[in-house]
Amino acid sequence: MKYYFDKIPSWLKNKYVLTALCFGIWILFIDDRDFVTTHFRHLKELHKLEARKVYFEDQILTVRKELDQLKSNPGTLEKYAREKYLMKRDNEDLFVIK
Repeated sequence: MKYYFDKIPSWLKNKYVLTALCFGIWILFIDDRDFVTTHFRHLKELHKLEARKVYFEDQILTVRKELDQLKSNPGTLEKYAREKYLMKRDNEDLFVIK
């Protein structure tokens, strides 16, 4: 038994080094918010946020195109008001069918 203990380097026998090593292993691998799973969780969340960013950029482009059409064409403006806000002319009746 003493033979195996003599093979261990002296700096590994130091209680402070052992404590720091155990603490490091605990923080990196065992704790609830350990480094490994937190890292992968953050990467997963980053990919989700990047996908949402692309989606919202596409939505912004779509809305800008629609706004440009509404500003330039009065017929489009009337169509948009009738479809989205259920507006009508004074002499018309409006029937909404769902």
